[in-house]
Amino acid sequence: MKAFTMPFHEKLRRFDPCLLICTTVLSALSLLTLYGIRDAPLAGGISLLRTQAIAVAIGTVGAILIATLDYEEVTNKLWIPALVFQLLILAVTLIYGTAEGANKSWIIIGPIHIQPSEFVKISFIMTFSKHLDLVKDKINRPLPLFGLFCHAGGVIGMILLSGDLGVALVYIGIMLVMLYCAGLHIFYFIGGGLAAFALIPYLWPHLREDQQRRIIYGFNPEGDPLGKGMQPLLGRSCIQNGGLFGRGINGGEVYKTLYACENDFAFSSLCEKFGIIAGIGVISALVAITVRCFMIARTSRKDTGSLICVGVAAAVIIQTSENIGMCLAMLPVIGITLPFISYGGSSMLAMHIMMGMVHSVKAHRVKYFFERDTR
Repeated sequence: MKAFTMPFHEKLRRFDPCLLICTTVLSALSLLTLYGIRDAPLAGGISLLRTQAIAVAIGTVGAILIATLDYEEVTNKLWIPALVFQLLILAVTLIYGTAEGANKSWIIIGPIHIQPSEFVKISFIMTFSKHLDLVKDKINRPLPLFGLFCHAGGVIGMILLSGDLGVALVYIGIMLVMLYCAGLHIFYFIGGGLAAFALIPYLWPHLREDQQRRIIYGFNPEGDPLGKGMQPLLGRSCIQNGGLFGRGINGGEVYKTLYACENDFAFSSLCEKFGIIAGIGVISALVAITVRCFMIARTSRKDTGSLICVGVAAAVIIQTSENIGMCLAMLPVIGITLPFISYGGSSMLAMHIMMGMVHSVKAHRVKYFFERDTR
């Protein structure tokens, strides 16, 4: 019995059908929603639909290509270069990037707008998984744990320096979930939580005034209905106006007054067009994706693969919870996209590639063997 490289068709056969169906349906709903809001004066018209369609197509092909690679070989060979690259690209963004709003998070090359922090999620999950695998037997010791926090802190610190608090919170959430699943003792989380709570009075004055107001009125939008509370209240009104079955792809009115109806509040726009029933369907598909990621993590042949799946699941959970929470006017608006639904080429591409990583873990969870007669 001798091991050989798995044929391409065999790798395709091992794709996870649940992940494939859910991501395809969600991407299709994203395109339908963008078509439905093409007449919104605060959106970008039909050009957004073209950009999103291209991102879906490239992302799907990218996911297939990533899935056919052996994640273990790629991670072992590239995790150090990937770690260096993610720090360099974030540094380049800080120095030469372009600010859109208050966040300096974009690199613009001609007509192409790239948000590097979305793609860095891919390398961060890969490199942090490998780092955790290397120190898993001594993760609760101070020195290895300090190294892990330096690894994550470098990335998160640069994103915070860019002003993108929302994306930084996603990275923090990914880090914490991966640390927990890697075996970090619960007392570290309790101690860290208490320390973070104690630091709030000292950290609060260092936030910009608009960030402070966004947090305050994110939990109480009615307190500033014409200012920071307007956006989440309009987002909730979109959902309410859609009712159970929606106003139709060409119906609805509230989304036309909603800023970021195509990205941060795409869920609100979708619900107004296709109803709460469609919103429940989106949430169900995202829950199914998360559950499948954890199930594949349990059957991975390597801890690195398991942690990659956990990191991807954490990203989906955090972004979904925050995005839908702000669309329901329950959480602060901090610029988080809804996976596979919100407009954004960088976000859509990154999410598809992350799914490709999970497909790769599933496809390579056992070594490929076949018998050869050597007589």
